[in-house]
Amino acid sequence: MIVVLHRHATREQVDSALEILAGHGVPVVSGTVRGAVALISEQDVPAAVAAELESAPAVERVVVVPGVQRLTSRVFSPEDTRVAVGAGGAVVIGGPEFVVIAGPCAVESRAQMQAATDAVVAGGAVMLRGGAFKPRTSPYSFQGLGLAGLTLLAEQRGRTGLPVVTEVVTPKDVESVAEESDMLQVGTRNMQNFELLREAGASGKPVLLKRGMSATVEEWLLAAEYLMHTGNGGVVLCERGIRSYDRSTRFTLDLAAVAEAKRRTHLPVIVDPSHSTGQPHLVGPMSLAAAAAGADGLIIDVHTDAAGALCDGPQALTGEQFAALTARLAPVVEAVGRTLATRRTQSLASV
Repeated sequence: MIVVLHRHATREQVDSALEILAGHGVPVVSGTVRGAVALISEQDVPAAVAAELESAPAVERVVVVPGVQRLTSRVFSPEDTRVAVGAGGAVVIGGPEFVVIAGPCAVESRAQMQAATDAVVAGGAVMLRGGAFKPRTSPYSFQGLGLAGLTLLAEQRGRTGLPVVTEVVTPKDVESVAEESDMLQVGTRNMQNFELLREAGASGKPVLLKRGMSATVEEWLLAAEYLMHTGNGGVVLCERGIRSYDRSTRFTLDLAAVAEAKRRTHLPVIVDPSHSTGQPHLVGPMSLAAAAAGADGLIIDVHTDAAGALCDGPQALTGEQFAALTARLAPVVEAVGRTLATRRTQSLASV
């Protein structure tokens, strides 16, 4: 059950609503959801109690949500959520525009980031991706530049105006990452790191939540519930492939999960065709298929020297390949009633 309170309810009116719940033995937690304070309980209440609550001056509506989903459910919010990212809402994910995010998997150097950023700007990306912190399967693999990588990302944002999304891997780093980026990414290996989800949600920054490589759709949505439970309504889901027996691709891109998630939640859903396929020649077809399946955008690996990349070079597109892909995307996006998002004009300046 979710009790949504009027935005301008007084403290006394809110306390009165809480007293009604307490009188019926209903425990609650509170948070700010989509601009309104909500009292959330794991328990549903009888119709008579719901009617009593709705008559309280502080209460806008009472929503009884069946099943385990609460804030992410379309019962709670039938309308699609639009998540604004960057200064002045430079990019909106989940609206009529199809958003393309691009950049290298990992931040390696200033020269690498400048070249990659120039390539994604030329190719039509509206947001920049890049990992300053990289959780890797092997402890001997490149783990990212850390705080120095955040600085390099911020430099490119200042030079181009592209909002930045980057991964955070531990709760203690959330504040630092939030200061230097426009959107936090929680990666596949951390989808069920619940302490990290709580901290990332509480940062107030939009959060990109990648599906765990072995997670069900329900587990993915409940991880998003942790983020929204902190009062953060700016959550974007990302399908990035799941484990299967087939080794011809890195993972199996589950586009059916995209359509199912769009049915079950009001949150935007984007697709990562790079990490899911692990093959540059498959990134294009899967990007087009994702747009046709109803995804709200893409996040794509682009590197100008893939052979020398320190992380996931074999799956990255060149700048030329990326530009060719965005040109092919436009008619597919238009065929499903959307338009390809374009970057706000800003001249490139050297850092």
